[in-house]
Amino acid sequence: MIFSEPLEFHSLSMERVWGGRNLESLYGKSLPPERLIGETWEVVDREEAQSILQNTPLKGTSLHDLWLHHRKEIFGESCPDAPRFPLLIKLLDAQQTLSLQVHPPAQIAPLLGGEPKTEMWYFLHCDPQAHIYAGLKKGYTKNPFAHLLTSGEAEEALHRIAVHAGDYIFIPSGRLHAIGAGSVLAEIQQNSDTTYRVFDWNRSGLDGKPRTLHIDQAMRSIDFGDFEPSLGKPQGELLVSCPSFQVDLWKLTHPKKTLTKDTFSLFLCTQGSVEILGKSYHAGETFLLPACLAGSEIAPKGQTAQVLHIHIPTSEIETNPSGPSCVSM
Repeated sequence: MIFSEPLEFHSLSMERVWGGRNLESLYGKSLPPERLIGETWEVVDREEAQSILQNTPLKGTSLHDLWLHHRKEIFGESCPDAPRFPLLIKLLDAQQTLSLQVHPPAQIAPLLGGEPKTEMWYFLHCDPQAHIYAGLKKGYTKNPFAHLLTSGEAEEALHRIAVHAGDYIFIPSGRLHAIGAGSVLAEIQQNSDTTYRVFDWNRSGLDGKPRTLHIDQAMRSIDFGDFEPSLGKPQGELLVSCPSFQVDLWKLTHPKKTLTKDTFSLFLCTQGSVEILGKSYHAGETFLLPACLAGSEIAPKGQTAQVLHIHIPTSEIETNPSGPSCVSM
């Protein structure tokens, strides 16, 4: 199969008790009526959720089938040999605070029957009081935190950070975290859906009942040495690079050549509109540039535009465990 344009996928809408309708009003997403939509899954290959191709002669094909049967021309020979496409891309509309949660580290996940999950958040729109919780305040180790959790005062131990549009943060597996109310953001993550809720602010779920907590699994997964992490600090275009993914922010004022090596690139338009290979994409839209089209030019429509450029790094990664991200220098 010869591809001549980027691949476009249908978004999947996920109802969440903390969601809203901002993805419809801001980006024109087609959402189910009268539902609180907290997430759209833009690119996903999971048994329970599949991205479906909506263009090219392979229209209607699942991402999983593309991964199995068109690996070389779409994803390139340098991609990891995984059973499924290894990334999951989401947009989130946090109109209420999400549960306090953690994802299990790789060495713990198999023992708990889960999957490791490292992710990053890029904030697109934020209310004036928008904030997140990430990590612990200094001094709050396992026993003090467990005591506060029992007494319903867990928030006292959490590191709170104000966020604004354009901010981002790296969330490695093991980092205690929650997104506060009033943010719309992009989430780039490993292909995993394992989340252990520690505390849910005494809230009922969509069924009117308290949502399930996973205290034992969470306490085994939390990194109790993770104190007061900071927001990310860009190094040029580079935001985050870790073994699972790399995310760059391209501020386009003129045409720019995409990666020329044998690999795919995912793009999420965050501001304005862009054009590539005769196709136009607007803020909130995601597309995949196949490896066989590597080196194509992407250009702003208008004076400026911004995109998140997402791919899997193929060079050796330099780990910086004390910093906000694992950055490739």
